[in-house]
Amino acid sequence: MLRNGETGDWIGTFEGHKGAVWSVCLDSNALRAASASADFSAKVWDALTGDVVHSFEHKHIVRACAFSEDTLLLLTGGVEKVLRIYDLNRPDAPPREVDKSPGSVRTATWMHSDQTILSSCTDMGGVRLWDVRSGKIVQTLETKSSVTSAEVSQDGRYITTADGCMVKIWDANHFGLVKRYNMPCTVESASLEPIYGNKFVAGGEDMWVRVFDFHTGDEIACNKGHHGPVHCVRFSPVGESYASGSEDGTIRIWQTGSLTHDSEPIAAHGSIGKVKPSTEDISRKIGGLHITEDSKIKAKETEIEQQG
Repeated sequence: MLRNGETGDWIGTFEGHKGAVWSVCLDSNALRAASASADFSAKVWDALTGDVVHSFEHKHIVRACAFSEDTLLLLTGGVEKVLRIYDLNRPDAPPREVDKSPGSVRTATWMHSDQTILSSCTDMGGVRLWDVRSGKIVQTLETKSSVTSAEVSQDGRYITTADGCMVKIWDANHFGLVKRYNMPCTVESASLEPIYGNKFVAGGEDMWVRVFDFHTGDEIACNKGHHGPVHCVRFSPVGESYASGSEDGTIRIWQTGSLTHDSEPIAAHGSIGKVKPSTEDISRKIGGLHITEDSKIKAKETEIEQQG
């Protein structure tokens, strides 16, 4: 599902998977989307029309997908323990495979201008860095628990990971541990503020979304409203808000601004999607991105709770 990041308004729904969707992403131009699914496939979508552009079949559940920075490649990984790289200019060509992953792939992303792949496994600790040219593991960042979230900062300086009750910040170039903080509960996801890097957000089993000071680890804000474990948190590209996705079936968008304890989400409301938005409305909301009249994206009546 595609929504306006500022308001939460529904834009469109990508329909075609026959199993749970484990991972989604947009390319750097927001022109294409990719998804990884339990139906043993990864799909690339036209983000303007909702059409499936490519469907890449796998032999087992696909847990992770990521566009390269130059948008030319798609990385996938999953239960097969194989990281695959698809050339989107040659979608019919066999994908390139790097060395077999030591475990089922949970997360996968690019770094170092598409020269390195970062991945973690569902059944073992550690984050592994793969050299794209050689296809070999060149570094492992050791963790006791399996890493459920791994994010490369926008400026490429830091890697933020969540494992067990720990959030760790790593140097993305020298791979040393910069910060490590014990969290109040088992955390599923963490994200570093992208512009100033002076705070990070984390969410997990206790259903609360917390903001911490990067330098001290002090809690800045505690956002309550979800009614289930929080599986994913991410800052917006310019850091003015962050989103949280929960097992309770809702996504909430929280304002970064002058945060206080028990902040309320700014965009977690509305029964949206009954009527297809007009091209003008969508263009205004997302700076030129629009869904054409003959779009195959179908409106879905979707409700995001305003508050608990």
